[in-house]
Amino acid sequence: MDFSRLEKSIMDVIKEEQAKLGYRKEKIRLYYPLSSLNHFFQQEDNRMDFSRLEKSIMDVIKEEQAKLGYRKEKIRLYYPLSSLNHFFQVEGDVTGMLEKLNWFPEYTKQRLGQVEVTNEGERFCFHIPEEGVEYVHEQMKENEFIKELIGLLQKHDCTMEEIFDLFRSHSEKVEIHEMDNGEFDYRVSFADDPEDSYIYCFKDEGCHIIYHRFLPEDYADFAF
Repeated sequence: MDFSRLEKSIMDVIKEEQAKLGYRKEKIRLYYPLSSLNHFFQQEDNRMDFSRLEKSIMDVIKEEQAKLGYRKEKIRLYYPLSSLNHFFQVEGDVTGMLEKLNWFPEYTKQRLGQVEVTNEGERFCFHIPEEGVEYVHEQMKENEFIKELIGLLQKHDCTMEEIFDLFRSHSEKVEIHEMDNGEFDYRVSFADDPEDSYIYCFKDEGCHIIYHRFLPEDYADFAF
């Protein structure tokens, strides 16, 4: 646990008192309510937790820009409570998640602007302002793999083997599994890429191939 913020606060108060009353070598007592102490530790802990959620949001924005092109406009992204629990490795309820997400706009403000978080039951909406979309477009490295995958899937004669070859061109360790659940035909993932831990699921609908990518924990929830 990082005590640096609490220590700084104590030292600041002591300096303030010495400026007011002068220095006296004596012990003193300082009082803090529980709510203030929670802020010292909770905010820092949650900032560490938010990295996966922020990365997911940026990944989705990059994916949409690869599909539709860049437009400087605000967007809304939706996450179920179960997915948010996976990001933070908790099993919280709606109230607990709302309390945790209170810190998210402050954490990501310098990159995504003033993000607003709302919910309808267990469905959470992240309102990303124009400057956040612009930041992802201008400051984040373009995801070449997603761009190539989307370009390939836009071909009417695209085949599964071409998709597999694209994955193999980006990594020597690719996992390919055939599926027989009526939802998808194959699932593919990179086995050695911490920046892309998604599970990509593909379905051949005859005239074209569609895909959806899942976080590993979300994929496990669906029990395909």
